[in-house]
This record gives sequence, structure tokens and C-alpha cells, in this order.
Amino acid sequence: MFLGDIVGQPGREAVLRLLPEMKKEKSIDLVIANGENMAGGFGMTPPLLEELFAAGIDVFTSGNHVWDKKEILEIMPTETRLLRPANFAPEAPGRGMGIYDVGEYQVAVINLIGRVFIPLPSDCPFQVASREVEKALQVTPNVIVDFHAEATSEKLALGWLLKDKVSAVLGTHTHVQTADEKIYDEKAAYISDVGMVGPYHSVLGLDPERVLNRFMRGLPVGLELASGEVVFNGVYLTLDPRSGKALELQRIFQLISLEGRI
Repeated sequence: MFLGDIVGQPGREAVLRLLPEMKKEKSIDLVIANGENMAGGFGMTPPLLEELFAAGIDVFTSGNHVWDKKEILEIMPTETRLLRPANFAPEAPGRGMGIYDVGEYQVAVINLIGRVFIPLPSDCPFQVASREVEKALQVTPNVIVDFHAEATSEKLALGWLLKDKVSAVLGTHTHVQTADEKIYDEKAAYISDVGMVGPYHSVLGLDPERVLNRFMRGLPVGLELASGEVVFNGVYLTLDPRSGKALELQRIFQLISLEGRI
């Protein structure tokens, strides 16, 4: 299972409520999630990561908000279950790829960030992807890529580049689940964006009125998370672990009310 960007407390509570039972029902071997928005919508903290590790998430990827909470710098160099984009500067703490034991097999997870419409210094994701994938394939045929990018064209291009090499190219960052999932004949599964786990009646998880104030008046209005129902987005991915070929890619879209306490 791969979960879209987990947004704030509503997203975390949805994971706590739904994930343990879903793992049992579906016999899920590995859960990957993008966690860069889990702390109030911007960034991550070690205690929140531990809470969601305990709920059943095995690996966290991230993106442009990875450094928003400075506390994450304390654990990034040593926490192997937490990735930052591999095409960040080599001097940045942490790692952009991890290889994880899943039963008798291994799965490589690679985290990349796009450059179109994302004003952060980063190396070419296509060049870095090619390099990191070749490293991963020396260990395992099962390679999953989280491409944290804004432009659909950039995501599709990376999918095309890697279609005969990796098991999946899964897009994150836009918080809007797309309906373009496919499995290339060559090997890889693809979707432009898996969506988010966060407030449904929102603008990317944020309060719509505050976002509208920014768009319509240009005022520096503080942003807050929206309330109400939470959408639980992600994908189920089935692989042939011997070849790494994707066999099935199924979108997850579930609404949940979080009234009351867990």
C-alpha cells in the first residue's frame, strides 16, 4: 500500500483508525506513505513519525516540506525508514533510497522531487533516477519510486523513462488523486498522483476561506487545516516479487468522519 500525503492531525487520525484493519484484511506486506505534511500541514516531527510507524507505516517519503520542522534534522541522518528526495544536494542529511526486507524478498524505495513549478534547488530528477534505479536493481527487481512533483508532464516523462526498469512510479505532491493509473507492458505501474489523506472539503487540505483570501485579496492570511470529513487516498500495488513486474494497481478512495475520539 502507498498512501498519499498525510495532512495534519485529521490525516494522522484517519491512518490510526483505518490502517491497522486494512493491513490485516488485505494482507499488506509493506506500507509506504508520504509524510511531509503530517505536522499541521507542513513538515514532520519525530514523535509524529513514531506514532504512525506504530500504526503500521513501514517507510516514509517526503518532498519540498521535509525541512519545515527543524526537529526532523535530529533523526534524518540515522532513521533508515525516512527518505528525502534523492536529487537534493548530496550534502543534505538523510538518504533518497532505502532497501527494505519484505519476507524473503527486498523492496527498494526511491524518493525524487520535480523541478517544474517547485522553486527548490535540486538536481535533474531524470538523471538521478537513472543512477539510483541502477543501484537498486543490483539488489532487487522490486523498485518503487515516489516522484513528488507538480507537473503531470514531468511525472509522465519519468514514468516513460523508467517503465521497463522499476515496479512503480507513483506521483505525490498535488493532493488530488488522478484517474490515469496504468501498468506498462514492460514492467511498471504508474499514476500521476495518489492523492492525500486529509480534510476532504478543503483546498489541498487547507481551509478554503483562508485560501480564497490569499487568492482574491493578496493578503498574508495565515493558513489553517480544514475541518470535516477526511479523504483516505492511496493505491494498492501487487508485484511479482521475482521479476518486480507490477501485476495490479488499484486506487483507494474512502471518506471517513472523525467525530469523537479514537
